[in-house]
Amino acid sequence: MNGTEIHVEVDPALHLFVPAARRHGATALATDGVSTLGHVIESLGIPLTEVGTLVVDGRPVPPGHIPGAAERVVVRPVEHPQRVPGAPLRFLLDVHLGTLARRLRLLGVDTAYESTDIGDPALAARSAAEKRVMLSRDRGLLRRRELWAGAFVYSTRPDDQLDDILDRFDPELRPWTRCTACNGLLRDAAKEEIADQLEDGTQRTYDVFAQCADCGRAYWKGAHHDQLEAIVERALNRRGAVRR
Repeated sequence: MNGTEIHVEVDPALHLFVPAARRHGATALATDGVSTLGHVIESLGIPLTEVGTLVVDGRPVPPGHIPGAAERVVVRPVEHPQRVPGAPLRFLLDVHLGTLARRLRLLGVDTAYESTDIGDPALAARSAAEKRVMLSRDRGLLRRRELWAGAFVYSTRPDDQLDDILDRFDPELRPWTRCTACNGLLRDAAKEEIADQLEDGTQRTYDVFAQCADCGRAYWKGAHHDQLEAIVERALNRRGAVRR
């Protein structure tokens, strides 16, 4: 250390990531004089995926800025809705977010999901290769430089997780158009096409079906449809309320 000291103020929206002692105004922080501001902020525990603007002495600076002595830094959160330029908005979720993945697919949002733990390097590589926003509660994963883009999932409750992602990214919603099992697109299907997947009672009771173009799974308005419909309606109503 060369004794360079800066003062860092963290926005309340990011207090989750920092120790309690750094949640009350600007606090002193010693730096080594060569590390970037982005590295310094990450060393506090804040993933850069959650940082919107870094303000130094009243002016915005990039994460590559090298802090100078006595600078005052304000760390602001990302703005909502967050735009991710360079590719269509689509997501990749890790093994711990299966319920969120199924709900996003239910709403027609392009959502890849790893149902087994393939490891952080493989997840980051897939995010980059497919240009998908990585959603995770793993801060270490979100710090990997090869990620295309990423976002921390703040809650452990699926309802709140879904609200958070919809508010943050404002994706286009096209309910009932994707397979909740594999993310493939659904098409209308005749009962005869999917008869081998139907029990006798289902064949007698239902006449309207869809089928995944990728995995072949059949869909109809079965016993759990009301629960799924409630999720869809809540998301659409919330979207309308936010936009008014």
